[in-house]
Amino acid sequence: MRINVHAGHNADGRIACGAIGFIRESTEARRVKDAVIGMLRQLGHTVYDCTVDYASGVNDNLRKIVALCNAHEVDLDVSIHLNSGANDTSGNGKTTGVEVYVYNPSSKAKACAERVCQAIARLGFRNRGVKCKGFYVLKNTKAPAMLVECCFVDDRDDVQLYDCQEMAEAIVFGITRVQITAEQPDADQEPVASEEETAVGDKDLKYQIRLGTYTVKKYAEAKLAEAKEKGLDAIMVKV
Repeated sequence: MRINVHAGHNADGRIACGAIGFIRESTEARRVKDAVIGMLRQLGHTVYDCTVDYASGVNDNLRKIVALCNAHEVDLDVSIHLNSGANDTSGNGKTTGVEVYVYNPSSKAKACAERVCQAIARLGFRNRGVKCKGFYVLKNTKAPAMLVECCFVDDRDDVQLYDCQEMAEAIVFGITRVQITAEQPDADQEPVASEEETAVGDKDLKYQIRLGTYTVKKYAEAKLAEAKEKGLDAIMVKV
């Protein structure tokens, strides 16, 4: 698949950033977005990050996001948000939950939106269902689009249950119907060197780059083909 993914709103600390409660929408939406993109690419899909961090206001942010989305021919647009309005500051033992929006009942994204809702609900969030709304992004993107409201930033129960990686895994499962876990860096992994630091190499050393580990062979073959198309000297091995 070819997919656009973006986190909603400007980055935190800017005008027109997202909702703020126990957690910050703009920050968490970007964390979820990054994990979703990483996992989709790990599965061999082509993914474009259409997030806009800096815009002059709400309308400018929306216009820029749509322009980035419409610059690509894709199968699906995915907008990631976190909701607000629960005002449950003490915790009532119930989550306010997840909902996903599509433009209208006939949207080709509706079936996918329902799967995403169900996958997130299985984490323990109340399933508020798929709803239709004429949001700017849903109305103006060329491809079928869905807007995911992962959970509520101002519901103590939602926030206590919320986990960025689990949320991303649920969204990816809803989109692809494939269960996958984001690759985690080793705890003792060396930091990535800057371009300046790596400009001078050691001729006695060779470095091997891994593009990913896959449990489904066809996804590994797709990534191998993609690497070779880019001129990389890539091979596939069993581990």
